[in-house]
Amino acid sequence: MLKAYKYRIYPTKDQEELIKVHFGACRFIYNWALEQKIKTYQQSNKSISRFDLQKILVHEVKPANIWLKTINSQALLASLVNVESAFTKFFREKTGFPSFKSRKNPVQSFQFPQHYTVDFDTNTIKLPKIGEVKAVLHKRFEGTMKTATISKSSTGKYFISILVDDGKELPDKQKISESNVIGIDVGIKDFAVLSNGEKVENPKYLKNSLKRMKCLQKRVSKKVKGSNNRNKARKHLSKIHETISNQRTNFQHQLSSKLISENQAISLETLNVKGIVKNHCLAQSISDAGWGSFVTKLEYKAEWLGKTILRIGRFEPSSKLCNVCGYHNSNLTLKDRDWICPDCKTKHDRDVNAAINIKKFSLQDQNLIVI
Repeated sequence: MLKAYKYRIYPTKDQEELIKVHFGACRFIYNWALEQKIKTYQQSNKSISRFDLQKILVHEVKPANIWLKTINSQALLASLVNVESAFTKFFREKTGFPSFKSRKNPVQSFQFPQHYTVDFDTNTIKLPKIGEVKAVLHKRFEGTMKTATISKSSTGKYFISILVDDGKELPDKQKISESNVIGIDVGIKDFAVLSNGEKVENPKYLKNSLKRMKCLQKRVSKKVKGSNNRNKARKHLSKIHETISNQRTNFQHQLSSKLISENQAISLETLNVKGIVKNHCLAQSISDAGWGSFVTKLEYKAEWLGKTILRIGRFEPSSKLCNVCGYHNSNLTLKDRDWICPDCKTKHDRDVNAAINIKKFSLQDQNLIVI
């Protein structure tokens, strides 16, 4: 299995300068490679390969730019791989054409594919061309180290993310039955409602910090562009954004780990989040909840532990269908949080009813057992 371990690093002033030079060089090569691929396709309707770009880089670009010789060559080649991956993803998933990288982006990164070492005893990481960097190695790992990614956050913090192959195979999917499956209905008022009736409150980290964020944003807008005061104000604003992101990530990790460890399978509704956020009345609350990142955490943790994620279609009437008798309440609106079934007289909590139906629909589609 491949797992990534992220650590905070503390480079010295000289090492910071070397890292910044690597950021600039890798960004330069990425933009150059992207431009070459675009021009080649426009002129000949053919795509230039990564290996052809590598030859041009070694024999033409580097000799013409002497400063690139001070940069780790493997980091430059990794930029070519990233361009190739961006194009592959665009043609496969149609997620957006690759864009040029900007030096004004507060978040910067580059990669070391190899030739770096990690010492857990001294809490240091030795990087090519940069040297030994102090790090907080709070978690040990065993396995073959793959790519290491050095990044700088918008608040000026440096991190390293190390991809490790632990040599283990993914466990086989465990057999499931109705008793060990739980349905989850995500929402805004309650972050998640479970089919057993349990409700997980939505912490609303963005909403709770919005007043302070608006104040800091006004301070940034009033400062002169390019001034030191504006940079200081922008950094204060970045810190609150980072805090909100960390709070949301921590909450989702704790909840997803709890759900995965307690159940053999989890039933989810397929949501078109991109379409839902087009509703300007709900966009901020939906983005604050972070449904997409939560589902992603559930999916990869389920893979690690041999658990199963079941999904139902986005058009299934999970909220409008009575889970007892099957009556379809076509008049149910978004503001109706409770309703009584006209046929069996059962009183339903809208979200709990939806979670139960999500569980039922997923089991019907999978014939009760998924391996």
